[in-house]
Amino acid sequence: MKLFFTIIFFLAFFNESFGQCCAIGGGSPLAGDVSQGVLKDKQFEISSNYQFTHSTNFLTERTRDTNFLEKFSSQYLYSRIAFGLSERLTMSIELGYWLEKNQVGLVGRDSYLSKGISDLILFPRYNIIKSGAQNKFTELTFGMGFKIPLGSFNDSIGMIEPFSGETLYSTKPPAVQATSGAHDLIFRLFYSGGIPSSRFKLSANAVYILKGWNPLGEKLGNYASFGIFIGRTFFEKMNAVIQIKSEWIDKMRINSDLMMVSFPNYDPEATGSKKIFIAPQLSYLLQNRFTFFLQSEFPIYQQVNKTQIASQTQFTIGLTYRFMAKNSGIINPTIVIPPGS
Repeated sequence: MKLFFTIIFFLAFFNESFGQCCAIGGGSPLAGDVSQGVLKDKQFEISSNYQFTHSTNFLTERTRDTNFLEKFSSQYLYSRIAFGLSERLTMSIELGYWLEKNQVGLVGRDSYLSKGISDLILFPRYNIIKSGAQNKFTELTFGMGFKIPLGSFNDSIGMIEPFSGETLYSTKPPAVQATSGAHDLIFRLFYSGGIPSSRFKLSANAVYILKGWNPLGEKLGNYASFGIFIGRTFFEKMNAVIQIKSEWIDKMRINSDLMMVSFPNYDPEATGSKKIFIAPQLSYLLQNRFTFFLQSEFPIYQQVNKTQIASQTQFTIGLTYRFMAKNSGIINPTIVIPPGS
């Protein structure tokens, strides 16, 4: 059953507001591999994954609508280094990098492309209830992270004015910025327990992100999600999990004083959504240290504010390596080694 926890830890993830019209997301989606549990004392974990998202569908509330863009797609790398400070406390440092954020407009208009480093996340996790001899299955872990923006949040694009020949610059919408530019607080609660008289395991994961304000006077909508997982291990090394996740994203806000000076090149009212996803997940344990994992996510219900790009295609693939820190090879001089040992 340990492999069940492995895949849940590696693949239980949330995605910050992918479907927000011309303000899709913004900042790091914290893709994949966001470990929910804790490591052993003095255990290291190095993990990296790749996430691809793509959509050509538009919704007005819950109804399919005419496309106002040709497509939106992104490619994202997410890496983490974690260390078990004790049997109950784990500290991780997590970093994201956009290989591409690509918004393609109709007839070449409203097209933007960007890439670059996104956010640094400091994420300690504490094991409130730990499985052991008396408690083999139940586990409860709480985590509270802090997101630090590193990438660009005010990248602009130049357009030549046809009459004067002057180059005019316009700030790209949040959808294609490498980061939101705000400091966020991330709260996560993870529970796992066995199903009596069954080989299946049941887990639950709750996430809440309190979004901050960026220097441009923008605040992306707060994020909340709740996921339930059921999984089973096969052949001791392979694990299959099915996840059902509900997701809520609040509308973004803009400083009212700034709105009096200029209006953004996107509609802040066309943000925020309620969605339900189903996500099959698969992992395979290699040499008891490496875990290869993949996941695909499919929307089964979507309701958005006004008109937005809908969630459509997303998959994540990655690799995690865990190992124990080596003890010092120096012999304690106070220890007497018996002859012939």
